[in-house]
Amino acid sequence: MGEQVDIEVPGNGRVGGWLARPGGTPRGALVVIQEIFGVNAHMRAVADGYAGEGYLALAPALFDPVERDVELGYDEDGFKHGRELVQALGAERALAIVEAAAARLRAELGDAGDDGARIGAVGFCWGGTLALLANTRLGMPAVSYYGARNVQYLDEPLRAPMMFHFGGQDTSIDAEAIELHRRKLPDAAVYVYPDAGHAFNRDVDPNAFEPASARLARERTLRLFGDALHSTPRKPQP
Repeated sequence: MGEQVDIEVPGNGRVGGWLARPGGTPRGALVVIQEIFGVNAHMRAVADGYAGEGYLALAPALFDPVERDVELGYDEDGFKHGRELVQALGAERALAIVEAAAARLRAELGDAGDDGARIGAVGFCWGGTLALLANTRLGMPAVSYYGARNVQYLDEPLRAPMMFHFGGQDTSIDAEAIELHRRKLPDAAVYVYPDAGHAFNRDVDPNAFEPASARLARERTLRLFGDALHSTPRKPQP
């Protein structure tokens, strides 16, 4: 369903990405923001899944400015190298790539994409925190899955609909941190899945995947984007 594409990032050159197109006219478009393991087979499948729901979906290869074509495993070496790449890239450059991916999606949508509300963001783990920043700094409707780095940004005001998903058994995000999301961002939807740990949406990882929680979180995510992203362009004001 998807294909490899290049994304022009002002000030950073080109990065790769996985672009998945729906079968018919897109309902809207989503930037799919990776975990620390790169745009691997799992993240490509996530983008393809959103295309299957009618969205134009683009997963930018965020690590390309540091190291191209990164696809890491879910082992100790993968975690270590992924964290090193996150540190080397930095949040500002990562967000610039997310913004460029949104611009690419807007161009793909054509005239109907002039309304920025048609572009949303969904991110996982590190990408979940970038999804929060896509909301507060770029004004994109967004969904954050188990963003363990969110807390430092919770004083930034939301600019669009926002949803958070957390696993109740996630040792990297405690109950106090989750409650802080509710207190600091009262307009956001915050969901906790008691049977889930970290990365519960990662269906290729039997140590992380929790199917019932992943299914419910996906339903809620699609509901937010169905409400927040316009299926048709807004009419010009007279």
